[in-house]
Amino acid sequence: MTRLLRFALTVTLILAGLHAYIGWRLLPELPIGMSGRIVGIGLLVTSTLLIPLGMLARFLTRRQTLADRLTWAGSLVMGLFSSVLVLTAARDIGLALVAAPSLAAPTAVLVPVLAVLITLIGFFNARRLPRVVDVCIPLAGLPRALAGFTIVQISDLHVGPTIKRDYVQAIVDRVNSLNADLIAITGDVVDGTVEQLGADTAPLAGLASRYGSYVVTGNHEYYSGVKEWWAEFARLGLRGLMNEHVVITHDGADLVLAGVADYSAHAFDPDQRSDPAKARVGAPSGVPKILLAHQPRSVGAAAAAGFDLQLSGHTHGGQFWPWPLLVRLQQPYTAGLHRLDKLWIYTSRGTGYWGPPKRFGAPAEITRIKLVAEAERR
Repeated sequence: MTRLLRFALTVTLILAGLHAYIGWRLLPELPIGMSGRIVGIGLLVTSTLLIPLGMLARFLTRRQTLADRLTWAGSLVMGLFSSVLVLTAARDIGLALVAAPSLAAPTAVLVPVLAVLITLIGFFNARRLPRVVDVCIPLAGLPRALAGFTIVQISDLHVGPTIKRDYVQAIVDRVNSLNADLIAITGDVVDGTVEQLGADTAPLAGLASRYGSYVVTGNHEYYSGVKEWWAEFARLGLRGLMNEHVVITHDGADLVLAGVADYSAHAFDPDQRSDPAKARVGAPSGVPKILLAHQPRSVGAAAAAGFDLQLSGHTHGGQFWPWPLLVRLQQPYTAGLHRLDKLWIYTSRGTGYWGPPKRFGAPAEITRIKLVAEAERR
C-alpha cells in the first residue's frame, strides 16, 4: 500500500504541474472573464484528481460498479487532457516561431475547441465495432493446398472497466461471420482479474473457426493474474501457446502455428521467458511456420528461429497522436505489414483500446489474413 500511495502521489504531482502549465498558458488569453477563469481552474483541479483516481480505482474500492465509474471518468478526462496538453505545447512552439502576439488569443480559444473535437471523434472511433482489415501475405514455398488459408487475428481487446460483455460479444459475432480457418488472439485480452471480468470474457467461448482459436499472453495478462487467466482461457476453449507449437493439417498440407509468452514475461515469471526458438523445437521442416508474439520486439528472435510470419499487437498503432511517434522508440514496428530478412511481420492496431476510450488516426481492427504464394500477392 505504501508503494501504491507513493505512486499515486508522484503521478498527481506530475499531473498538477502539467495542468498548471495549461492554465498558465491558456486561461489569461481566453475571453472568459474572472468568473470563467475560476471555473477553468476548478476544471483543471478536477482533472488533476480524476485521472489518478481512475487509474487506481480498482485498488481504492471493492465496489466494482463504483470502480468502473471512476475509471470511466478518469479515462475520459485523461483523453481530453492529453489533447489539450499537446495542443497547448504546439501552440507555444508555433507562437515562438512566428512571433505574432496578435495570434495569442485566437489560438488559445482554438486549443480547447480542437481538443474537445478530437476527443469526441476519438471516442466514437474507439467505441464502434472495429473494421475488418484484409491482408494478403506471400510465403515462399507455400503449398498449393494452403493458398487462401485464412487467419483472423484479434489483439489487445483489453476487456476491463470500460470494455464489457456486449462489446466482446459484438467482436465474437463479427469474427464468426468471417468463416476463418483459424483464429489468433495475440495477447492483452484483459485488464483485471478472472473474478472481476469472467462474465465479460465469457463470449470468447463462442469463437468459431475450422481449426479453433489460439491465444498467447500479453503484458497485461501478467498484471491481471496470468495463472488464473491461462486456466480461464482453456476453460473458454482457447488453446494457449506458451513457447510451444501445434501442427495443423489442411487439405493434406501441414502448417506450424507457434506462440510465445510476452516479451516481458520473464520479469513476472522467469519460467515463462519468451523463447521463439523453444517454440519451434520439434516442428517439421519444410512447412510454413507462423509465430504468435504479442510484442513486435520478438521479431529478431523469430527471424533467427526460422519463422516465416509473425503476428503481433501491443502497439495499438499508437491509438491517438502523438503516441504513434513515441511507440517507435520502443517497438520496431507500429502497425501493418513489414519484412525482416525472410520473415514477414504483421502488427495489428488492436481490437479494443487501453486507457482513454479514444482512437484518432489509428483505427481498431479485426484482421483477416490470407496466405498466398509469393507470386500471387497483389
